[in-house]
Amino acid sequence: MSALGAVEAASGTGGPLFRPLSAEDGEQRPAEIESLCMNCFRNGVTRLLLTRIPFFKEIIVSSFACDSCSWSNTEIQSAGRIQEQGVRYTLAVTSRQDMNREVVKTDCATARIPELDFEIPAFTQKGVLTTIEGIIDRAVAGLEQDQPIRRATDEEVANKIEEFIGKLKQLKEVHSSFTFIIDDPSGNSFVENPHAPQKDDALVVTHYRRTPQQAAMLGLEGEELEEKPADSAEDLRNEVLQFSTNCPECNAPANTNMKLVQIPHFKEVIIMATNCDSCGHRTNEVKSGGAIEPQGTRITLRITDPSDMTRDILKSETCSVEIPELEFELGMGALGGKFTTLEGLLKDIRELVERNPFTLGDSSTPSKTEKLQEFIGKLQEIIEGKTKAHFIMDDPAGNSYLQNVYAPEEDPELTVERYERTFEQNEDLGLNDMKTEGYELEGASAR
Repeated sequence: MSALGAVEAASGTGGPLFRPLSAEDGEQRPAEIESLCMNCFRNGVTRLLLTRIPFFKEIIVSSFACDSCSWSNTEIQSAGRIQEQGVRYTLAVTSRQDMNREVVKTDCATARIPELDFEIPAFTQKGVLTTIEGIIDRAVAGLEQDQPIRRATDEEVANKIEEFIGKLKQLKEVHSSFTFIIDDPSGNSFVENPHAPQKDDALVVTHYRRTPQQAAMLGLEGEELEEKPADSAEDLRNEVLQFSTNCPECNAPANTNMKLVQIPHFKEVIIMATNCDSCGHRTNEVKSGGAIEPQGTRITLRITDPSDMTRDILKSETCSVEIPELEFELGMGALGGKFTTLEGLLKDIRELVERNPFTLGDSSTPSKTEKLQEFIGKLQEIIEGKTKAHFIMDDPAGNSYLQNVYAPEEDPELTVERYERTFEQNEDLGLNDMKTEGYELEGASAR
């Protein structure tokens, strides 16, 4: 029978393969597999137990025993993948109860006791599920194993090791506190917190980024080298930031979401969206993520097809909009910053015109209402693609954008002009009084 078949047969009830580790679970039984003894080359029995450590993860506990030569061996393996970060457990052992804490030590983990300058290096032992006392007993057994040979060949070294073994045995009595550290770059080791899910003041858990040497040791060298170093700007691009504000309509507390977005063939912009749970008001706004350009930008699109309505458009707060065929011009600051499609922006313009208070109610006149309806009708024909027209965006700050659907080739229907700003345009942008070079010298001379 295969190992998987034996494990499924042992679970029997059709429940989960990995059960929580508990002495009260009568249905949890190890799977037994007949296997070859590597000591006497006769058949022995391997027992596999798939279990879950509370507040940790799934592991596989294996135990081999040979009735012919009495050789035995136990080890554990993580049933999960290598974690994204390494982990370091630092425990202040102050009582005998701390010696009974369960410990999962994988084969790539390092165990240390700084007070004795004692270390169990990685890959010198198989993975094990034990206690802190068990790890010390295992270390003592390993040191005592070759003592008879050392006494015969180098008695001085044997005496020093015997003295060190005595110190390890004294640690088990916990006459004085000491520090126990497990450092596992794979992130799959574990030290029990008996107070879980509450915090354990004696136990410090630290997650860290693996070094290239640790990644190579785990066989992840190629994967780790491909990773880019941590970049706070890159993290900002991948994260939606949220901050508290007040709704502009009902003044109730609301949340504003902010995201940095890279527009292809253009630049980065900041999109901000506010949603009020109290009154349902929603608003979105776009801010330029860069500086004011050295020149202004004038973008002219000849609308010839209904597909032009799907072009992405970024209208900054400093951009004005003009449609010559309708003798219409939208000034700077109107509608605020927008990142939408051409159809979406034209619909926003239509709504803005429809909400004009001087064309509604008692303040309106029949002639004004007729002109308004005529304008809205012509604008709707442009939106539906029935009428050809020119759509012009003029942004002195150079931070507006209209999608070129032929990019990186030139768009025959799209014209982008760069121009030098006038004094009045610089004044509107606050650039005439802005000095970015030589201001230190002027400040010093004024003193």
